[in-house]
Amino acid sequence: MKIRTSTAKGTFDIIPVDMELREWMKNTVIKVYKQSGFQQIETPSIENLELLTKSEGGENLNLLFKILKRGEKLNLQQENITEDDLCDLGLRYDLTLPLSRFYTNNREALPNPFKSIQIGWVWRAEKPQKGRFRQFTQCDIDIMGEASDIAEIDLITTTAKALQALSFRSFTVKINDRRLLKFLITAIGFDENQVETICITLDKMDKIGQNGVEKELIEKDYDEAKSKELLKALTELKTLNKDSFIKYNIDEEVLTSLKRVMDVVTRQSNGEYNIEFDVTLIRGMGYYTGQIFEIVSNEFGSSIAGGGRYDKMIGRFQKEDVPAVGFSIGFERIFSILMEKGFTIPDPTTKVALLFNSDEDINPVFDWADSLRKEDKIVSIYPKAKKFGKQINNLQKQGFNYYGIMDGGEVRDLVSLLEE
Repeated sequence: MKIRTSTAKGTFDIIPVDMELREWMKNTVIKVYKQSGFQQIETPSIENLELLTKSEGGENLNLLFKILKRGEKLNLQQENITEDDLCDLGLRYDLTLPLSRFYTNNREALPNPFKSIQIGWVWRAEKPQKGRFRQFTQCDIDIMGEASDIAEIDLITTTAKALQALSFRSFTVKINDRRLLKFLITAIGFDENQVETICITLDKMDKIGQNGVEKELIEKDYDEAKSKELLKALTELKTLNKDSFIKYNIDEEVLTSLKRVMDVVTRQSNGEYNIEFDVTLIRGMGYYTGQIFEIVSNEFGSSIAGGGRYDKMIGRFQKEDVPAVGFSIGFERIFSILMEKGFTIPDPTTKVALLFNSDEDINPVFDWADSLRKEDKIVSIYPKAKKFGKQINNLQKQGFNYYGIMDGGEVRDLVSLLEE
């Protein structure tokens, strides 16, 4: 039987030209983040299942890839087997939960506050479709141990600089606060323990619209009149006006902090991007406890980054809570946008192909290659093909800038492939 060589659904191979752009993206982002004092870490792709399932990861918990127990742990003979009997590990679905566990384990060795960078693969059992993968890269920065809104300001301005370094010029930062939503939902008459599940439904507003959200709330047996009042309030409270929020018992400090963050970010943006309040911004994760934010590309009309404060996450692993806030760049979405617009990596390293005849002494070829590499050029060595024109075309497709032909133990000249 023929073995299928296509990738598993929702995954993808990365060819060299794509890998080059992805690596440039990573290096560019990391450089910007490090300039703002963030430090890079790495965590395992596999986590204990108990840690993943008790994380308030919203609907992502339904998308977990679980790993079967192994060897003697896997007992298929026992009666009434449940999924918990079969699985004990899972693939991480984001980088925030692993970071919180990492911080708990390594806190004594870390500075306070701790500003981290983490880039890596995550897995979600999504229904594969355009723009949605089962394996994809996340790119996060987080600040742990800083309770004031200086952390939010630092994250927003740093992420904006990273996006600008990736060639994005026209975007809008949207900001809201989960506490504001909680005050609003409970003031309308919902129970406090219903807030998270209501927020999960509200987060679908951009996908199913207001009518779809109202229908889902009613289908979940929430009071129809209260559901309509909530959606009406979200429609009315478009601006960050304290007077508009008085009847909903909103904590004034929440509004004051939001305004302060917006004012500082606006000044730091130098008019190059916008920040605006959006009361309908939810963010799907249940672990958010304070300000939440999202960056939308005005040119492409889609979200390219998002995050928020999650002050209660670390307290799940130790005796005390630690303030924490994070921002994630939509790495795969940005990669797709750059590919679609035919983006060219600025100031790439010069790539040279050295071609030689099969009857030549190979030693001078390597000598020449090494001398060019000392000039910070990327140099590859190839036998000169009989179909020379086809070989040159292939070199151009691979992104080579020059080729040289060995003749009598030396290269007479490097020929630009841009002129071919």
